[in-house]
Amino acid sequence: MHHAQAVEMTALMESHTENKDLRSLGARISRSQSDEIKFMKRWLVARGHPIPKEMHEMHQGKMSHESLMPGMLTPEQMDALGKARGEEFEHLFLTGMIQHHGGALTMVKELFDTAGAGQDAELFNFATDVDSGQRAEIRIMQSMLEKKPLEEKR
Repeated sequence: MHHAQAVEMTALMESHTENKDLRSLGARISRSQSDEIKFMKRWLVARGHPIPKEMHEMHQGKMSHESLMPGMLTPEQMDALGKARGEEFEHLFLTGMIQHHGGALTMVKELFDTAGAGQDAELFNFATDVDSGQRAEIRIMQSMLEKKPLEEKR
């Protein structure tokens, strides 16, 4: 469900910003998060585990604030993002996705800090890839936030 929210955030890009660099980044995030969702579902099913009911609740808009995973945007933050356009959307998206990715890093750390967890080679590789990918995207987003709008450069 954490990844699903990132995909939901990137889906707003087409109607909320004309920024080509941000749209490109959003497409990359959407692809990687969607691929990771597929991996996690396959991993669970292969081990006889059900897909968590929270995943279904998120798609139906039934998630409560208490069920949010680390870094996930609150319903209020998602509402603000959905209402914003242009530079306001871009700022909210970047700060929100940095928050979101930070939550993923927290969960990877918690996994590796738990004795006996992350021992499955496939899961270890997945979590390591998530960690490095999210860190790289955070650096890109921080760089985008630091850039001044074109109007200010003139």
